[in-house]
Amino acid sequence: MARRLRAVELDFVESAPLRLVFTGEVAAPPQAVYAALADDVAGWSSWFTGVAWATSTHDGRGREVRLTGGTRFTETVLAAQPDEHYAYRVDTTNTPGLGALLEDWRLTPAGGGTRVRWTFAADGPAPFRWLMALARPGLGRAFRESARTLDRRLARP
Repeated sequence: MARRLRAVELDFVESAPLRLVFTGEVAAPPQAVYAALADDVAGWSSWFTGVAWATSTHDGRGREVRLTGGTRFTETVLAAQPDEHYAYRVDTTNTPGLGALLEDWRLTPAGGGTRVRWTFAADGPAPFRWLMALARPGLGRAFRESARTLDRRLARP
């Protein structure tokens, strides 16, 4: 059953009780990386570890996402600055314990490629925050694997 989460805004990325930040680089320029994040939402399932299905909704102002384990999210896009910044908050989910979630993607040029910073900002009861802190290494591995897969995908003609 879907539960409504607290509606947070972009400043939550700095004030969230749980902030997990991951960075990596891809060879593709920021324009290509941004297009993969914001314009090709359906393509996430081919490069982001754990995403089984994703679609853009509300003319690009929303998203629906399903993870391989059955978790579902409906999301609102809060930032869509081409080649620089893409962020969304989760509005509803079937995940227990989650009170608020915002994911923030920042892109900066790095040589001929892009430095990608993904911030996972969340809130929930203390046991949820504790479990998510323990999950940090796994999320980091998933991010790095996803960045490598995206890099290979964007390198294809």
